[in-house]
Amino acid sequence: MGKTIDARGLSCPQPVLMTLDEISAMNKGDLVVLVDNEAARENVIRAAASQGWLMTSIQSEDDEYRITISKE
Repeated sequence: MGKTIDARGLSCPQPVLMTLDEISAMNKGDLVVLVDNEAARENVIRAAASQGWLMTSIQSEDDEYRITISKE
C-alpha cells in the first residue's frame, strides 16, 4: 500500500494542496487521503484527476471519507 494523508479537520484548500504535494513527490502508486467533509472529498478527487490520477475507491463512515487514488 502507498502513503496516507490525514487531512481531517482541515478546510479547503489544505487537503487539496497536501494531496497535490504528495502526488508530485510520488509520481505513481497508491495514495489514501482522509477527509471529513464533502467539499474536500470532491476537491481532492478533482485535483487528483487533473494530474492524471484515478480515484480507485471511496469509503465513507459517518462524516469521514477515505479516498484512494492511484497512478501507474
